[in-house]
Amino acid sequence: MPELPEVEALRSFLQQRLVGATIARTELVAFSALKTFQVPLAALHGAEVTQVRRYGKFIAIDGGGTWLVFHLARAGWLTWKDAMPAKPARPGRGPLSLRVVLADDSGFDLTEMGTQRKLAVYVVGDPSEVAMLSTLGPDPLADSFDSDALAAILARAGRAQLKGVLRDQRVIAGIGNAYSDEILHAAKLSPFKPSNALSHDEQQRLFEAIKHELGDAIERSVGRAAKELKGEKKIGLRVHGRTGEPCGVCGTTIAEVSFADSSLQYCPGCQTGGKPLADRRMSRLLK
Repeated sequence: MPELPEVEALRSFLQQRLVGATIARTELVAFSALKTFQVPLAALHGAEVTQVRRYGKFIAIDGGGTWLVFHLARAGWLTWKDAMPAKPARPGRGPLSLRVVLADDSGFDLTEMGTQRKLAVYVVGDPSEVAMLSTLGPDPLADSFDSDALAAILARAGRAQLKGVLRDQRVIAGIGNAYSDEILHAAKLSPFKPSNALSHDEQQRLFEAIKHELGDAIERSVGRAAKELKGEKKIGLRVHGRTGEPCGVCGTTIAEVSFADSSLQYCPGCQTGGKPLADRRMSRLLK
């Protein structure tokens, strides 16, 4: 799933290519992706793009007062093309959901792999009309997101586990499964530690890890072509997706906890005092 660093890099990529350009046409292929109907996609045709914003994991493109907002979900991606096919896209079994073509014939495709169609596209008069945007927590890259703001979030979360708090878009916007693993590893904290049980030092380590891990990932990603971002993300991860490999910090074998539709990775040596965390799904299977 694209998370804040990749989405910010895509925003920067689109900002450079779209601002000042005119949208010639859009081609909706996966009709289930379009979540709004009051403003038609055709309202974007002929519009000049003035800005591209990011809200958590959402990207919002301003076409002269009509906004195209999209969320790539777990399996979605954006592909840029310098020259679009002349033949209009047709609904089918392929991954294409939406095509946006500019006046110079360049543009981008929104695609989604797999059978779970969760990629979401909205056409609105203002981004605030997208209901999910109003529920987003603070952006961790904002200047207002300081150590005191994080302390307040952790206090409100009570005994909720850190991993879940970091991933909850209503609490902090933009962090997902991969970067929450990376942040907790950098902070040397267990993903299952209760949020309100952190010492002042642990809170400070977590704050610094959030800012550093996201900032470093953005620095590696911004300026790259959209097609390079997935590979760059994978290369930069130290624990997520690296079950069975040695930790680059302490050499301990990276472990995993599996859930129904996801998993987390962590280093027992760095994060849990050498103790493995209970894998609840596997424990049930072994009973």
